[in-house]
Amino acid sequence: MVDVVIIGGGVVGCMIARELSRYQLKTVLLEKEDDVASGTSKANSAIIHAGYDAKPGTLKAKLNVRGNPLFDKICSELDVPFKRIGSLVVALNEEEVKVLEELLQRGKTNGVPGLEIINREKLMEMEPNISREARAALYAPTAGIVCPYELTIALAENASRNGVEIKLNSPVLSIGVENGEVLAVRTPGETIYTRYVVNAAGLFADEISRMAGAEDYRITPRKGEYLIFDRRFGGIVNTAIFPTPTKISKGILVCPTVDGNFFIGPNSNDVREKDDVAVTQQGIEEIIKSARKLVPELPLKHVIASFAGLRAVSNTDDFVIGASKKVKGFINVGGIQSPGLSSAPAIAEMVVGILKEEGLELKEKSDYNPERPQIFKFRRLSCQEKRELIRRNPAYGRVICRCETVTEGEIIDAIRRPVGARSLDAVKRRTRAGMGRCQGGFCSPRVVEILARELGIDPLEVTKCGSGSEILRGRTKEFIETGGVTGAK
Repeated sequence: MVDVVIIGGGVVGCMIARELSRYQLKTVLLEKEDDVASGTSKANSAIIHAGYDAKPGTLKAKLNVRGNPLFDKICSELDVPFKRIGSLVVALNEEEVKVLEELLQRGKTNGVPGLEIINREKLMEMEPNISREARAALYAPTAGIVCPYELTIALAENASRNGVEIKLNSPVLSIGVENGEVLAVRTPGETIYTRYVVNAAGLFADEISRMAGAEDYRITPRKGEYLIFDRRFGGIVNTAIFPTPTKISKGILVCPTVDGNFFIGPNSNDVREKDDVAVTQQGIEEIIKSARKLVPELPLKHVIASFAGLRAVSNTDDFVIGASKKVKGFINVGGIQSPGLSSAPAIAEMVVGILKEEGLELKEKSDYNPERPQIFKFRRLSCQEKRELIRRNPAYGRVICRCETVTEGEIIDAIRRPVGARSLDAVKRRTRAGMGRCQGGFCSPRVVEILARELGIDPLEVTKCGSGSEILRGRTKEFIETGGVTGAK
């Protein structure tokens, strides 16, 4: 019997898990994939929004503004890079300037500090590569950027160190309810008896809610496609640059990343399938055309990757957060689209408050530790620090990923840490091995070798992202001997 089962290992689920790990509770987090941050949390714009865009009075507005200032402390405790670079909403004509004025007033109503509309001259000073058609911009100095999957992983690690049990490859098959109260959660491997279930299942939150007989709302997947550029050109913009927003999207932006790249995107298209993350030629053309309206001179020859992510859009047009009125002990945390990442710390606070109201007894631990042990990132160390680290552990002297200067020591550490990497993509998200110009062309075979050695498995069992995505099909000599290679003699 456990106290709380959290369904979903995205940034919101892991933020809730960490918040609950402060208390004397038995908490279990279930994630259906082979790693946390495998859904929306690994593919989004990575912006901590200031909070001017959401409609006043909504949960989006309240939780965004509350969550934004919490990131400095959280990221410091977890050793996660976070930069308050500010954001700009750019008006290209006089009609769009009127939209800026509306956003300014909305932001003030929401309680966003420091907002101001800047003129063309100030804008050009801040962003020399901005379009010459720009007339003005709404400047929000409290906006920031973070790595969403690195944050999610850090939250999971810290929650695990503080006693939360994190179970990967654990899809929920059913939720037992008895006399109108939560009883148990069943996965392929076990039945977990629990008093409370927190539904943070992202795109599948509506299905989990219906599974429990709780509230019936609908989640529509909304796809956004991105292009990311080589780090050599990361300085093309200094802030997160948005166009004036539409009713369904904040628009296609141009934005730096905390790792020194920059990206353009996303577009916004509702899709039918909750696993449709295909990048399309039409989508690429759309985001290039729109991004050029903001920054005309994009170095398109230096795009190193394209990807797509899905937002979980509810039919309520707001976050769906609250205790079920149909099933006692069931808490919905659904429809967490933008500004979900920005709101995540405040969502976690809110959910813990709801659990307390529903009868969960909260006694603080005396040994709770909010900090994650330092993660050594070789590329960011001074020469002296590198020499000392290699002296202590020679594995840090063997560079595996040349593009991102990732060492064997970093990869081993990523595998051995709590909620450690078990696949090629999991190593990539923790170390950036495979995220550079060659996109893993050089380092992937070495990473497979290290994973197999560290996990004590056959290299043929190493996967890209869980069962069914094995990297290797067989051994070359065996293929030749059995005729597995066409034309082999």
